[in-house]
Amino acid sequence: MNSFEEVFEEVKKYCLENGKIPEVGLKTWIDPLEPVSFNGEEAVFCVDTVFQKNIVIKNYASILSDAFLQTMGINVKVVIEVKSSEPPVSQIPTDAELDKKNAELEKTYKFANYDYTFDTFIEGPSNSFALACSKSVAKNCGEREVSGYNPLFIYGPSGMGKTHLITAIANEVRKKHPEFNIVYVTSETFGNDLITALKTNLISDFQEKYRNADILLIDDVQFFANKERMQEEFFHTFYKLHQEGKQIVITSDKPPKELVTLESRLRTRFEGGLIADISAPDYETRLAIINRKSELLDLKMPAEVSEFMANRLKSNIRQLEGAVIRLKALNHFAGSPITISMAQSVIRDVLTDEQPIPITVEKIISEVSTVYGVSPEDLRSNKRSQQISIARKVAIYVVREITQMPLASIGTEFGGRDHSTIVYSVNSVTDAIQKDANLSNLVNDIIKNIRDKSKA
Repeated sequence: MNSFEEVFEEVKKYCLENGKIPEVGLKTWIDPLEPVSFNGEEAVFCVDTVFQKNIVIKNYASILSDAFLQTMGINVKVVIEVKSSEPPVSQIPTDAELDKKNAELEKTYKFANYDYTFDTFIEGPSNSFALACSKSVAKNCGEREVSGYNPLFIYGPSGMGKTHLITAIANEVRKKHPEFNIVYVTSETFGNDLITALKTNLISDFQEKYRNADILLIDDVQFFANKERMQEEFFHTFYKLHQEGKQIVITSDKPPKELVTLESRLRTRFEGGLIADISAPDYETRLAIINRKSELLDLKMPAEVSEFMANRLKSNIRQLEGAVIRLKALNHFAGSPITISMAQSVIRDVLTDEQPIPITVEKIISEVSTVYGVSPEDLRSNKRSQQISIARKVAIYVVREITQMPLASIGTEFGGRDHSTIVYSVNSVTDAIQKDANLSNLVNDIIKNIRDKSKA
């Protein structure tokens, strides 16, 4: 062998032929390695990103070291360095490089913040009634005939799109009636304005601002809880506007009857109008939101990844959009294709403490490997010994049971196996645990242990 490149080709050939690294792993992570230097003790390679470096060191460095030993008979330490666009003074990115990356990212982001309009609101079964009510109010604002829609009270948990709808109403009314005095504030702003007015003896200015509105939109009215003076002032504002046929739109995290800390005279007036709720979006709506945000960010999101995220993030729209934004940043700085593993990392960051952290394929493979006394690499390899084969099938079954990932994606995680192989493995274990009580107990214990560890 005359060059480091030739040595590395032999190492890769050994890894593939002996099932140490599956073909998909070689193509994705090992082939991109650029040989830099080899002194008999250290094999130095170069990659484009820190993300690639971390993946190779964590998952493949020890395998490559063993392959050097098997092919050359010497112990070799694998060293991974990250490229620099300038002469190799330091592996740490320069300020200029980071600024350039951030500028590129910011340029993408500035097109991603769509206006809060009805056109950009993603409709689904969970919000269709609230959307229809909002459109009707915006269309007929100022006409006394629609008093049944006044006030419009929209309620639902945080992050469901209430602010989007109430802002869309304001934007639509502004287009139709530019002469209207539109007052749109949060209840907190209303309260702060009142406090300032009381301190400066300008209560008349405060009342003029709010009581002369053609349409008053108040976001998060639950903020008035236990604030008697604010409730008093809002009641008189509400009463005057309502008597004059001026439209009022209110949002809250609870329906009027559950706002027990508000005065009953306010609650009954809220209930006298139209009440519409927004609940958590269903799967199709979540998927549409993810895809829409991805388009705005110019993010090429594989279908299986968007489906995976839609299946995992169920709480609110803000969470979904936050996950897509984080995935965009990770994709941008890592410089590698978007995968389900990358999405899992993002989801862990987005989920709140109250929600269980998603269980990754890596954790499942590790747990099954420990139980069966084989290595994670064995489960991804082409080895066909009975012990490894059984462990692999069980791991595939558990991954499907816990994550509900698409079968094709599971195949990718297990060394690029095809759809039919994954189906066969899942069906084999399903049949076996129905006939073998010991296997059933073992698989159930594995699943329980994995879930328990994820909650720890």
